Amino acid sequence: MSDVFTLRGPVKKERPAPQSRSVLRKSLDGAELGAVALEPTIFGIEPNMAVLHQVIKAQLAAKRSGTQSTKTRKEVRGGGKKPFNQKGTGGARQGTIRAPHYPGGGIALGPKPRKYDQKTPKKMIRLALYSALSDRAALERVAIIDGFANWSEPKTKAAVTSLRALGLEGKILVVLSRDDAVAFNAFRNLTHVKTIDAGEVNAYDVLDADWVLFTDATLPTAKENR
Repeated sequence: MSDVFTLRGPVKKERPAPQSRSVLRKSLDGAELGAVALEPTIFGIEPNMAVLHQVIKAQLAAKRSGTQSTKTRKEVRGGGKKPFNQKGTGGARQGTIRAPHYPGGGIALGPKPRKYDQKTPKKMIRLALYSALSDRAALERVAIIDGFANWSEPKTKAAVTSLRALGLEGKILVVLSRDDAVAFNAFRNLTHVKTIDAGEVNAYDVLDADWVLFTDATLPTAKENR
């Protein structure tokens, strides 16, 4: 009687269900305004480290200018004349003194201008962002305020005072809307604060910051997770 073997494909890892997390909502002066429940599918998933690594690597590669360039033997000026006779010298024949093995010659296999862009699927980019936000939420490094409507003019002193009242230290990523021009001008002189538009939030900037500060208008919600 022959044995019967059942062929099975790779077993897909079951990820845990998203966790429910909440953040204390505050005003610019640090007054508590109540707790806000974060969207579990955005701030409560288990971070996918493999996707995070691939997406951030592609993002950093896209920042490279790729303008490095070295000259080959035909691009180096001079060397048009044969340095010595083909025969009779006892040495190896040479056609130009701009060959790579000569001082001042061209570079063999040197870098040339190129693009470092990597194609990344949109689903991976979104998953990496949600993984980064979930990581910051798990570390309780997500802050929410009601907004910057009380700022009538941009003042760096007011920005510093507000960050101190909110208890935010280290590198801070402030997510702004298009209506927060006053806040953008108030924060731009602070070297440890980076402002970013809500539509441009990415995994690298989230992980590069110690704190992520949202407003009521810029906090990601369930309708954005589609």
